[in-house]
Amino acid sequence: MTTSRRDFVQLSVLAGGVACVGLACSKQSESPAAETASKKLKILVLGGTGLIGPPMVEYAIARGHEVTLFNRGKTNADLFPNLEKLKGDRNDDITALEAEVAAGRRWDAVVDNTASIPRWVTESAGLLAKAADYYLYTSSISAYADSSIPNADETAPVGQISPEDEAKVLTTKDITGENYGPLKARCEAEARKAFTDQHTCVVRPGLIVGPGDYSDRFSYWPVRIYQGGEVMAPGNPSDPVQFIDARDLGEWYIRLVESGTTGTFNGVGPRSPMSVSGMLYGIRATVDNDISFTWVDADFLAEHEVQPWMHMTVWVPPTEEYAGFSTSNIDRAIEAGLTFRPLADTAVATMEYWNSLDEERREKPKAGCPAELEGKVLEAWRAKESS
Repeated sequence: MTTSRRDFVQLSVLAGGVACVGLACSKQSESPAAETASKKLKILVLGGTGLIGPPMVEYAIARGHEVTLFNRGKTNADLFPNLEKLKGDRNDDITALEAEVAAGRRWDAVVDNTASIPRWVTESAGLLAKAADYYLYTSSISAYADSSIPNADETAPVGQISPEDEAKVLTTKDITGENYGPLKARCEAEARKAFTDQHTCVVRPGLIVGPGDYSDRFSYWPVRIYQGGEVMAPGNPSDPVQFIDARDLGEWYIRLVESGTTGTFNGVGPRSPMSVSGMLYGIRATVDNDISFTWVDADFLAEHEVQPWMHMTVWVPPTEEYAGFSTSNIDRAIEAGLTFRPLADTAVATMEYWNSLDEERREKPKAGCPAELEGKVLEAWRAKESS
């Protein structure tokens, strides 16, 4: 069984929602102590209660900024009860924003965490260009047209979609693995069109992980490793992986806003290249239990219908069209101030978040290898190795 790039992105969309929309976070670790910023800013956040929103908003508050949220009021509506909240839906109702702009309201910056349909950006950014000086848009690594080139930077070509196909995307339900990346690229273009290159920042995150991640795409590994025993590990131990803690990403956003940084950045990590074995053994170092890793090669996993990314999460075999998938160049982001907390911090905080979920939720993980499948594949692998 093979997985095409289209299928792979579709699995990502189905597992975690689109552009962090709808990711629940019933518990968030407290943001680290932050010094008050030299200048207090008025920041409008489109979204703000999904995955990267809470740590970003918490950090902004800690820095002394005034934050306004605009969202549907459906995801984690109990968060930030003391903040100003404007209620609306970017798909069909931005009248609350229109009323504020018509009344002369202004913000220093807008952070857009939610747009996955270009029309949303055309309407909201077009409106807010009259009322703000800066626009930070959350795009995606999936915006790139080609994942086969290792160490690709922000100058790599992005995906394209025809006006006719774009017009068919009426709601997020119309987003697929085939059009998701090109749609994000079009959203970027609409942000730059409204605010110009001189006032626009685009961040292209990869896999966003840590406390609050409702997709379980990273959580599977801390949870499985904490369980102990024989753990099936995927592919070649040297295969690369990339991810970014939501707290690191959200807090960096605020620093970008404060400095007025513009341009395009790959928002992934860690700082130094990491292999899948480095990730697994790094998580292993946070526990004290009886555990062993059995490495099963990619072809054998595919033969037994074990999917990269969805079953063996975070990992994708670095071959053919995925040869560069987990090796995005992050030099520009580091130069622009992106920092990374230790893997151990992310692993422990992820487990704390997981354990805070109710039992029914924990019994139905959204990603990862089911125990029965893992056991069958390990048994077949041992039989192959001993034959």
